[in-house]
Amino acid sequence: MPPKSFAQLSGLTAVVTGSSTGIGRAIALELASAGAHCLIHARHSRADAEAVARSVLDRGVESHVVLCDLADAATHEELVESAWKWRGAVDIWVNNAGADVLTGEAAQWPFGRKLEELVRVDVVATANLSRGVGARMKERGSGVIVNVGWDQAEHGMAGDSGQFFAATKGAVMSFTKSLACSLAPEVRANCVAPGWIQTEWGAGASEAWQERARNESLMARWGTPEDVAAAVRFLVSPAAAFITAQTINVNGGLKQS
Repeated sequence: MPPKSFAQLSGLTAVVTGSSTGIGRAIALELASAGAHCLIHARHSRADAEAVARSVLDRGVESHVVLCDLADAATHEELVESAWKWRGAVDIWVNNAGADVLTGEAAQWPFGRKLEELVRVDVVATANLSRGVGARMKERGSGVIVNVGWDQAEHGMAGDSGQFFAATKGAVMSFTKSLACSLAPEVRANCVAPGWIQTEWGAGASEAWQERARNESLMARWGTPEDVAAAVRFLVSPAAAFITAQTINVNGGLKQS
């Protein structure tokens, strides 16, 4: 007999956007460990997505890979349709995908271009996908949606990054509350708001940023993708059945200056 923790999401179907690396990968593996069949989405890296899918299969559940660029709004309805057809319905949808404007070529883009890319992927795609799958879930009578915000959007952070992330992730957090109102009581919708999480950018950040991340958390450390994944697992589980329209900070307790 599998352990009780495995059966918590047993037989459910989950979609995690942007799940080929980083936080999305950790979320997909966490949900798979809890018994959920997982659709892995990536923008263009099939190799990374298939590697995650294999890890999902190793946990004794089904997996499926879909590639699409969420910056293109024409792909949103297609992704919902494809995901729903995979196993006949979707029980859990996690909008984790976000534009990476901090590493690679995008790090050199001007402020306006970074903002536009974040709006397309983090805001418009999250809204369209949530509305598309949410309507189907509500008609079916059940479902859970989790979106990804940012803990510092509430009070602000100086600098370009603070401005464009506050504008876009703040929009996601506010949208999620209204989404929950629209879909209740059949469907729950919540947000996780990560703080300093050591993804690819964090791992290569300067010592000044390393120190800042440690100093701004009551836990005195970076968060991990697995920390965020654990919060998502809780929010989509039966244990959170009376929680909706909420934003849960995953930041180790932000120190107040």
